[in-house]
Amino acid sequence: MPALCSLAVSPSGRLAAVGARLAWSGETMADLGDNVTIPEFSCLLQMDPYLKPYEKDFRRRYELLQKQLFLLEEAEGGFDQFTRSYNTFGVQRRPDNSLYFKEWAPAAEALFLTGDFNGWDKFSHRYTKKEFGKWELILPPKHDNSPAVDHNSKLKVVVHTKEGQRLYRISPWAKYVTREEKAVIYDWVHWDPPQPYIHIHPRPRKPTSLRIYESHVGIGSPEGKIASYNNFTTNVLPRIKDLGYNCIQLMAIMEHAYYASFGYQITSFFAASSRYGTPDELKQLIDVAHSMGIMVLLDVVHSHASKNTEDGLNRFDGSDSCFFHSPPRGVHSLWDSCLFNYSSWEVLRFLLSNLRWWMEEYHFDGFRFDGVTSMLYHHHGIGTGFTGDYSEYFGLQVDEDSLVYLMLANHILHTLYPDCITVAEDVSGVPALCRKVEEGGLGFDYRLAMAVPDKWIQILKELKDEDWNIGNIVHTLTNRRYGEKCIAYAESHDQALVGDKSLAFWLMDKEMYTNMSSLIPMTAIIDRGMQLHKMIRLITHGLGGEGYLNFMGNEFGHPEWLDFPREGNNQSYHYARRQFNLVDMDHLRYCQLYAFDRDMNRTEDKYGWLAAPPAFVSAKHEEDKVIVFDRSNVLFIFNFHPSKSFQDYRVAVEAPGKYKIKLDSDAAQYGGHGRLDHNTEFFTQPEPFNGRSNSIQVYIPCRTAIVLANEEIDYCY
Repeated sequence: MPALCSLAVSPSGRLAAVGARLAWSGETMADLGDNVTIPEFSCLLQMDPYLKPYEKDFRRRYELLQKQLFLLEEAEGGFDQFTRSYNTFGVQRRPDNSLYFKEWAPAAEALFLTGDFNGWDKFSHRYTKKEFGKWELILPPKHDNSPAVDHNSKLKVVVHTKEGQRLYRISPWAKYVTREEKAVIYDWVHWDPPQPYIHIHPRPRKPTSLRIYESHVGIGSPEGKIASYNNFTTNVLPRIKDLGYNCIQLMAIMEHAYYASFGYQITSFFAASSRYGTPDELKQLIDVAHSMGIMVLLDVVHSHASKNTEDGLNRFDGSDSCFFHSPPRGVHSLWDSCLFNYSSWEVLRFLLSNLRWWMEEYHFDGFRFDGVTSMLYHHHGIGTGFTGDYSEYFGLQVDEDSLVYLMLANHILHTLYPDCITVAEDVSGVPALCRKVEEGGLGFDYRLAMAVPDKWIQILKELKDEDWNIGNIVHTLTNRRYGEKCIAYAESHDQALVGDKSLAFWLMDKEMYTNMSSLIPMTAIIDRGMQLHKMIRLITHGLGGEGYLNFMGNEFGHPEWLDFPREGNNQSYHYARRQFNLVDMDHLRYCQLYAFDRDMNRTEDKYGWLAAPPAFVSAKHEEDKVIVFDRSNVLFIFNFHPSKSFQDYRVAVEAPGKYKIKLDSDAAQYGGHGRLDHNTEFFTQPEPFNGRSNSIQVYIPCRTAIVLANEEIDYCY
């Protein structure tokens, strides 16, 4: 049926056409649901039998996904073609150098193109109205056969509404937008360089142990200004490589008009932020990262969009919906932003093509999906405390349109790019978030362990060291769904934002300004802060998940907090920077914390505990403040006691043999007191202890963490 492709762009026409085909073949739409089975649902139930009462919900979700895939195949020729719609929408240069413009503006009365190319004539270049809200315009080349619109020249879409309004808009598919220095509104700039950047290096393979360096390009410099892509490539990437991180999560890349939004109020979804440089400079950044074996994830925001109209998606065609639900459903009351209509065919085209664009054009390796909790529920998590009761994750409160969108996005990404990594930011704890779509899951690779940093901040704010609840710390670090991989972190950008403080600043506060010199004896506050900073990060790394994340600068104890220029701080950049220069001063203790973070990652890289099954915790002693666990045949020992050291302390271990210290937070090069002899060999004794077959006796100084490895085991993994 050749007419299907043209009918496909109308939801009613598309469904009618597909329904007609089903009727012709003897099927009905209901048959789709009757015949759908979740191929590997038994695997999910085997892992969590308590999901059995919700089997009907899983089947319905999977049926909706299969229907979407069926419609994509019938109406668009499959998702491969559908997700490349950035090749047909916006502006495209054809082989003959003519320019083809296409927009979706269903509520518009008329569309015109204006810009530098026609002297900003608002009426000379009119789009032709097509079916189902589409508009097209073709500009023939100039007399010299060059394109009618020059590279780097400005454009606007002029939208005439049925109410007689004339609106000036940026194409939702714009690839590059800029703002003049004192201007408020962004401009659509035609990006078509004569010699575009060509990637040289292949994507790295997906690592078994994921160590993420969460980064923001604009703050990647000690200087009080917006740093550039080139600065990040030249000055930050080598540090990330040296630290042993194998993945970067780039924040605030999708263009956002308000810098202080931290990149979470997107205005142009296909445009890399121009405040840091050009698209080609971002491509080079990613290419150089790949040459170092480092993957790059994009912090993608498909949960909501900025309410901006002139330089955003909001009211693009003059209506209160278009890409979004009409109010009130289309407004997020806390974020003051617009919410996508995931049931709209053209919204699916836009968002899925957006993911494909970043993968294909820039060679990103995957995504961290922001605001997943808001997407999953009609209540968006507002005023809702999740207790973990399974009834909270099913039923009418679930927004199945957006849930199926996430399943569809993950299915498409992992089909097209087998090594793609997707990470979900979810606080609700929804089951099967990180199980395969074929099992009935949402298909993410990892979820963020968001309770962990909150726990550390709570402890440091509210408890004296002697009152730390060791069992509660272990519970928080191990309380995750079995079989669903987590990214553990002691702190991310959230904890560094204004109104809060980094862990280092909670620990050492104003003494960081005066007492971080290694040329003077450590004060009690600096000593405590240095030791706990290392211990908190190591126990989170070893016990908290199947991946690890650090926000840039926090590895060396970056002081203060993070605050972007805004009216409330007189547009200051003082707190919107990362003072990497502190690490380069050998007489300051920041380099000691940096060295520990580096060696922690390198030790993991050798022994692979993040890729291993969850740890076996053999001791969580409240009075001694000692935690002992083993993972991947590596033994971790933590003594959080503020003053007590322990001689000949018996700890449990499974594998017999000779153990040696591989990482010691008390080592002098890390700002410790050097109380342990690293030449000591610890031989196991065949005495079962705390649930393990063997044990050893060790000396554990106060406020010290030790990692020991068995010398008789081959740790290749």
